Amino acid sequence: MHYKSHYSLMNWLKIIVGATVAAAGFRFFTYPNDIVSGGVTGIAQIINKLSGLPVGVMIILMNIPIFIICFRKLGVKSVIGALAVMLINSVAIDLFQMIPLIATDEPLLAAVYGGVLNGLGYGLVYSAGATSGGTDILAKLLRRHYAHINFGTLLMGLNITVVLAFSIIFRKAESCMYTMIQMFISTRIVNLVIYGPGVSNLCYIITSKTEEITDAITHEMKRGVTFLKAEGAWKHQDRPVLMCVIKKPEITHLRAIIRGVDEKAFLIVTEAKDVFGKGFENIYDDT
Repeated sequence: MHYKSHYSLMNWLKIIVGATVAAAGFRFFTYPNDIVSGGVTGIAQIINKLSGLPVGVMIILMNIPIFIICFRKLGVKSVIGALAVMLINSVAIDLFQMIPLIATDEPLLAAVYGGVLNGLGYGLVYSAGATSGGTDILAKLLRRHYAHINFGTLLMGLNITVVLAFSIIFRKAESCMYTMIQMFISTRIVNLVIYGPGVSNLCYIITSKTEEITDAITHEMKRGVTFLKAEGAWKHQDRPVLMCVIKKPEITHLRAIIRGVDEKAFLIVTEAKDVFGKGFENIYDDT
């Protein structure tokens, strides 16, 4: 069967660099300080501590049945990127084992910097349209049967189960606590890499020069504008309100546009937690 990859050269570069950076965060920061990863990597870490078997090899072996199921249920497009990430990450983890380096033996520093590297690595991976495989795939498959539970909740449940198992088996409650710090930081960095700093902004613009401002926003910022029917309470005159959604760093540009067209315009800006559609998050993503 012929398959044409939907990943660009830049996306493949992101996948390679991202998976390698995440592996470095694991091998040089979190692993030496018994800060357990979630998912399949965490299970491999537990097996490694019990048997001495290489973490990367165990990750690959445990992912084999997961990828077979994924291929049958979700198709080849859902497998190719995740498979590449998993293989690169696993091989890098075991190769980095040959380097006699422990970046820090302070668990808190390891949690912080390990979380940063993990988030940066997987942020690049996700921004390329790939996933890390393992529990990401399991969560997507489970969501088909439990559609009322969102993807993030399922993934968190799977990861927490692994972390608690590590804590109980090796009687290291502090490791569990440091892991929570690492996961929190990693999640924040992933969101920062994918979506940029902060959340999106929902903007309402009241102006007498609706056409001029709309034209400037659509052509200069490449953002859509919606007209909302409104009536002024003072003079009871019909006046459309412009509504648009922008990313937080774009607010300065929007203010400059409005100021340049109508200094008497009224601008209201609120935060929008989740925005799905062109230019923002993928509306078809199960996450």
